[in-house]
Amino acid sequence: MLAYRLIERKRDGGVLARHEIRELAAAYERGDVADYQMAALLMAIVLRGLDREETIALMESMLESGARLDLSDLGVGRVDKHSTGGVGDKVSLVLAPLVSSLGVAVPMMSGRGLAHTGGTLDKLESIAGFRTELTLAEARSQLGRIGCALIGQSREIAPVDRKLYALRDATATVESIPLIAASIMSKKLAEGLTGLVLDVKRGSGAFLPDTARALELAELMVSIGKTHGVPTVALLTAMDRPLGRACGNALEVEEAIHTLHGEGPPDLIQVSYALGAEMLVLGGAASDADAARRMMEVAISSGRAAEQFRRIIEEQGGNPTVVDDPSILPQAREVELYTAPRSGIVAQVEPRAIGRGIVALGGGRTRMDDRIDHSVGFVISARPGDYVTAGEPVATVFARDMAGVAAGMAALSEALVIGDEGEIPLPLLSHRVTAAGVERIDT
Repeated sequence: MLAYRLIERKRDGGVLARHEIRELAAAYERGDVADYQMAALLMAIVLRGLDREETIALMESMLESGARLDLSDLGVGRVDKHSTGGVGDKVSLVLAPLVSSLGVAVPMMSGRGLAHTGGTLDKLESIAGFRTELTLAEARSQLGRIGCALIGQSREIAPVDRKLYALRDATATVESIPLIAASIMSKKLAEGLTGLVLDVKRGSGAFLPDTARALELAELMVSIGKTHGVPTVALLTAMDRPLGRACGNALEVEEAIHTLHGEGPPDLIQVSYALGAEMLVLGGAASDADAARRMMEVAISSGRAAEQFRRIIEEQGGNPTVVDDPSILPQAREVELYTAPRSGIVAQVEPRAIGRGIVALGGGRTRMDDRIDHSVGFVISARPGDYVTAGEPVATVFARDMAGVAAGMAALSEALVIGDEGEIPLPLLSHRVTAAGVERIDT
């Protein structure tokens, strides 16, 4: 009866009390509230919203439903980074080894693909044998040995959020500021962090395309972090085009490996360095952003960051030789070039269409229990503003069969818009949000 009353009240725009949210979360975890009831409440929240107190109550209910990591004896700063989700966003694969190679512990807890966006766990599992489902004890031990663990949300941490995360993905209830904030912060506050860096996407491919709403989310999460004793910095980054060139699980792992060897695409490097600098400063390893950037450049040029990725992969049961030979990653059976249908300027590379295309190829999920094909996806060489000629190769489709090739070609024909004039893309990084306020950076 509790679930019915709360669904009805939120449907009509009412406010849920803190104790009601906690009772509902506990009942859902026990199985006393059905998925269909919780899905109805999630949709009511998407349509009607939650105020700040409701959001914090939901976040704390998620957080308190599980265990927390105690990393206080590591003796170094402990900083994680989280992205709100994008297409081609493989920054976590670069940052975790890079930052942890420089003396900051990185307990990075990530998720799977959500709607049209990719998930770090799915990407990591492209590496043969790689285990993401570590227990907290295993993660704690690995952090003590090498300073980094790349893990999924174990059943020990925020189990209520774990159930809701999968349900939101399957019920079109992802795009909600309070639900996003509560989900992210419940996991991050359980990690025993001394700092948190957030990559909040804006633009057509983001869950929150509008800049004002992206800022609202960033400010809410920064505020929650401060209230709960974890200094938090958020950067707003562009998602009106895919980040980098590779889109798809194994393809993105390969591009991340190239980046750790100093050969990544400029936009991926720029975003990685900006977020990494915030992590190193929060973690106490660098005095300022300039010093942090120099440290990261040396870590990559010396091979230190790539070596750290080898150690992480080996620790978690994967084949570390992938760092030297990415060709051992899953390979698509069919590879076809996509050529420009006309001459002109690339006006748009629409990330949602690319993300939906990856799902259509089998590289994402439409149901909670779907298995994915790690090999499929796209490599897109054309960037907004480029001039291309008719028949010029501008992208490549990686598919498991010819039906997949056809689906990939259709997705690219929708995503790549070529015209007589180009559109001005969003600045790659536009805002920096801290407890002190919002700063425009536009780079």
